Amino acid sequence: MTDIRSDIEKEAQSALIQYAFFRWENAVLLGLSLILASFQWLGIFSVPFLPAWGWLVLGGVGVAAMTVSSLTDAETNAKVLRALFQERFNPRDIHNPGLRQEVERALEYQERIESHIGKQEAGVLRDRLNNTANQLADWIANIYQLAMRLDAYRRDPLLPQERETAPEELETLRSRVEYEKDPDVRQQLSELIERKHQQLESMQALDARMKQAELRLEESLTSLATVYNQMQLISAQDVDSGRSERLRQDINEQVSRLDDLVTSLNEVYDYDGLEL
Repeated sequence: MTDIRSDIEKEAQSALIQYAFFRWENAVLLGLSLILASFQWLGIFSVPFLPAWGWLVLGGVGVAAMTVSSLTDAETNAKVLRALFQERFNPRDIHNPGLRQEVERALEYQERIESHIGKQEAGVLRDRLNNTANQLADWIANIYQLAMRLDAYRRDPLLPQERETAPEELETLRSRVEYEKDPDVRQQLSELIERKHQQLESMQALDARMKQAELRLEESLTSLATVYNQMQLISAQDVDSGRSERLRQDINEQVSRLDDLVTSLNEVYDYDGLEL
């Protein structure tokens, strides 16, 4: 997942150029310059020392200035990046409102961090922060994957039924095997009891793993907020002090823990196989 941010940044370059040129302010500038040029050509009014075509030149200069301003504005760049992150990690794919809100919060922190990095002057500090942002992209991806799996788990219609019926079925089978005289039937019942017992254990293990995932997701969002605050405190003087390196290591640990958890959930729950 280490190339997530790089891939999105490549898409963002094209999207940013389109946004910068086709923003509504440019349309207003071009429209206004055309109207003023037409009025002067028609003799409705005139401006000394400015020919009619001069309005078109002024409009073009205004559009160029607006476009360059958009391309270099840190807030605009961050918003474009967030839009592309939302397209790849779309919160609307998550049905549960609480889980969807948590993914939206993660994306909000990611946008703020990108905006903070964009405001830094070119140099070692900005390079370090960019490396940190690359790790954050993996972090966001893991948060999204974790939320998707929790969402599918909560919406799975079979799990509540199994929790309700499996214990009763197990007790019924145990009662039957006590009174069954036929040895073959007793053997089949014993095997069925063993499978049913394994089913209950698997379900309990899954429920426990999902509770752990819920807590880890909440913890991860809290840690993400902490990272955002820490990044704002890092200055150029901290580059060689080890502070930025410790932050990078903390993020690596968070990403690794989430990655391990998502992998373990895939092993015990067939999320991709669900059609919900």
